[in-house]
Amino acid sequence: MSTHEDDLLKGSEARLWRLVAARTQPGADTKAIDERIWDLFGDDWAVMFTDLSGFSRQVARFGIIHFLQVIYEQKRLLLPIVADHDGILIKTEADSFLILFKRAKGALECAVVLQRACRQMNERRLPEEQVLLCLGIGYGRILRIGDVDVFGAEVNAASKLGEDTAKANEILMTGAAMSAAGNIPGLRYEDLGLAVPGSDHNYRVLY
Repeated sequence: MSTHEDDLLKGSEARLWRLVAARTQPGADTKAIDERIWDLFGDDWAVMFTDLSGFSRQVARFGIIHFLQVIYEQKRLLLPIVADHDGILIKTEADSFLILFKRAKGALECAVVLQRACRQMNERRLPEEQVLLCLGIGYGRILRIGDVDVFGAEVNAASKLGEDTAKANEILMTGAAMSAAGNIPGLRYEDLGLAVPGSDHNYRVLY
């Protein structure tokens, strides 16, 4: 990383990329550098990815401005619920959220409230105005770079489950997230029989 590029970054992000740059040098002790990176940034978190079902189809049919309204209404409905459950919004990309929770149980409890809030709102809306939420949850040791980004196997798995695998109204979890969340009254787990990058065993939450 050049000095100019480093000047554009602050705090955790700058420290990470300096260490990654050091890792590329001839003769670098990559094992020691990796240990430093995990020591600085590694911690256990529950990772939630949200997505809206049918984004591309709805944009093609009703136009991007209509869908921007749906995204706005999604944020207005869901983000207060996330805050009430101590979730930390890391970033948004189009119709998707990346959210962290300190505990898998808290992430799952929040996910159920999010889905029920969407269903309740959708009962009085036209199909093209509905917020059809898809959710994926992972849990484990990941690299958290401040409030900028996160990296790790459970991040990849949660992303795949939430953005590519889950259907409207579904909550999908990695095996690690399910084990960490434990039994919650009124909820059951159904084996998906599907492996995704970062997680060999994954589950659907029946709520």
